[in-house]
Amino acid sequence: MKILILKPSSLGDVIQALPVLRLLKHHLPASKIYWWIDSALAPLLEGDPDLAGLIHFERKRWSRPRYWPELVHSIAQTRARHFDWVIDLQCLARSATFAWLANGRLLVGLDEVREGARGFYDLAVRRASFHTHAVDWYLAVLPPLGVPVHQQFTWLPPRPSVTAAVAQKWPAQNHRWVVLQPGARWNNKRWPAEYFAEIVRRLVREDPNLRFAILGSSSDESLGYLITAAAPGFCLNLCGRTSLPEMIEWVRRSDLMISNDTGPMHVAAALNRPLVAIFGPTEPLRTGPYQRSSDVLRIDLSCSPCLSARCTYISPQECLRGISPEKVLARVREKLGPPGGISTPASTF
Repeated sequence: MKILILKPSSLGDVIQALPVLRLLKHHLPASKIYWWIDSALAPLLEGDPDLAGLIHFERKRWSRPRYWPELVHSIAQTRARHFDWVIDLQCLARSATFAWLANGRLLVGLDEVREGARGFYDLAVRRASFHTHAVDWYLAVLPPLGVPVHQQFTWLPPRPSVTAAVAQKWPAQNHRWVVLQPGARWNNKRWPAEYFAEIVRRLVREDPNLRFAILGSSSDESLGYLITAAAPGFCLNLCGRTSLPEMIEWVRRSDLMISNDTGPMHVAAALNRPLVAIFGPTEPLRTGPYQRSSDVLRIDLSCSPCLSARCTYISPQECLRGISPEKVLARVREKLGPPGGISTPASTF
């Protein structure tokens, strides 16, 4: 049995789709499973114990005609693998087209109206309701294939070599670490960086044993510098300095994560780490930390969730600015416990 999963992006979506891989391999241990993924995210899945290999999607290169021969070659190689099942969890025109061209015996996808992708599928799986979580929707492709759905799997297996590398590059030194994720793909999903800085400033006064690791891409460096300035000796600005596997290990080693609605938040949920997730324009029932609704902080506004990357409210970004540092601090104190507490190890899902 050969299976191809298509979920090229984004980081959070790939994390949320991993249970499909875990359960397929659990119930079909002899199967060879491949994953079609954006080359920028490939390190996330390289060496995964449940995968036979990756098929890279060169999104930027293949948008230019000069690289179309590469695309044709990739399609030919994919067809040559003779997949039994092709499962498209992206449900966009480009993923559905590639899935169809892969020429598997059965093509399964999500029943989504956008871009007409479902027209390519032999079997389209509908979302049970508007509020059905993305993870549950992805998992819904399995029962029609005769694969049971349960939670007896390790979402993100440990990578000892990466863990050792992180420990060598950034020793924990017996501190309790709080991981901060101030960035997000939409500016409209970002809790103000000055609020993150205020959280750091107050927590350092309460517990000098705390340290703060600020995660993000290189484009988030300015946010990291702003937050670090609140307590320079207590913060480590890692924006643009970690690989994807190193980011995961930082979340795994943390005692708490404070995050906007973004990919690393789903890593914390997958690793069952203590989490405070700050939501504004997006719907946590659909894309929040899976089965962790109590970890979400949001306020009720007539316009929220708007699901829009652009705010048109009379008071811009009030859905986020209305969540005060005091509200977040109260939740953080609950999660961390008394000052000077002991670091708690990660557990599997």
